[in-house]
Amino acid sequence: MTIDFSKVVTAEQRAAEALAAAMAEYSGAIQAHLEAKAHERNYDSIQSAVSYRDDPNPQFAAEAEALFAWRSAVWTYATAELGRVTAGERTQPTVAELIAELPAFAWP
Repeated sequence: MTIDFSKVVTAEQRAAEALAAAMAEYSGAIQAHLEAKAHERNYDSIQSAVSYRDDPNPQFAAEAEALFAWRSAVWTYATAELGRVTAGERTQPTVAELIAELPAFAWP
């Protein structure tokens, strides 16, 4: 019997695949969190909401500016913390735990 070593998956490969899958799950959950906030004020998406920056309607402009800054803060925090996970500097949180850690948002 011959073993085809090209099909052998190492523990490191499995760990890397698991981490990549987890990162994709985090990313999707974070994006859904951002989208849900925009939907609270009937925007189609976070992208649509932030497009109202500098809008003549002061309420739209203020909401857009707040969402824009918050979106940046959320991704900055998440990227840093997930980088710490990848570097082995912190334990891997659940998706719910990471979402709970994200910067809070308050409508203007």
